[in-house]
Amino acid sequence: MVIDLHAHTAFSDGTQSPSELVSEASMEGIDVVGITDHDTTAGWAPAEEAARVYGLGLVRGMEISCRHEGISVHLLSYLHDPYDTGLASVVEETRRSRLDRTHLIIDRLAEDYPIDMDAVLAVAGEDATIGRPHIADALVAAGLVETRSEAFASILSSHGKYHVTLPTIDPITAIRLIAEAGGVSVFAHPRAAMRGLVVSDSAMADFIAAGLDGLEVDHRDNPPNEREIMRRLAHDHDLIVTGSSDYHGTGKPNRLGEHSTSEHMLAKLLDRAAGRPGGVEFIQG
Repeated sequence: MVIDLHAHTAFSDGTQSPSELVSEASMEGIDVVGITDHDTTAGWAPAEEAARVYGLGLVRGMEISCRHEGISVHLLSYLHDPYDTGLASVVEETRRSRLDRTHLIIDRLAEDYPIDMDAVLAVAGEDATIGRPHIADALVAAGLVETRSEAFASILSSHGKYHVTLPTIDPITAIRLIAEAGGVSVFAHPRAAMRGLVVSDSAMADFIAAGLDGLEVDHRDNPPNEREIMRRLAHDHDLIVTGSSDYHGTGKPNRLGEHSTSEHMLAKLLDRAAGRPGGVEFIQG
């Protein structure tokens, strides 16, 4: 089986609708796909409908933006209750913060480039979690850069004068809220140094002690030597190990199924979720 547990739709920073993503996953021979949009579950219902049509397994999830000691951390929450008030309120606050940050970045960019909020909204999907990728897409549409990746490497660099830090919660709080909502927490691309600073070993130990359920080990942004370290760490602490594409449609070069999660680890994830009341079920397809 090909099991890809990390993919984004136009409800966050992907470029396809949930049904288009599921359709492509089917054509690419994916057996199980995870919908994990940033800070939203808005794509769950159309993804479920499409998964039943195409006969794909669907793991409903969400990627939660966190920050620990100034370092960006992304947690994947799988099969949680989307209506749980604790987690939902935090995610909604993050969505508001993303929008506020977008306005601030645009104000800074407008001093040097012909870009405004209308240009960003024009390239974002309806009800999307607005963020920097949409600013990047607006820069592409304006002919200022050729690709989203080029925008992040230049104009939107986190080291540049237009950058604004996103205020978010600490991962330890998020891990607790995910569990209370009946979900399973997985640390996304934990050693992606190419994206910026990564958390220390002691911070990782703190996350595990707080109840972190798994590590996304097989991801293109984790260096091969770090993947083996993470795999040993997961074994030592009985953590779930996932492999995923982090697919964004045409927004990134990542391809569906380029990394996969084993059937054993999917079963472990589902068992972990089944032991927590309040979550949603795996869609068999």
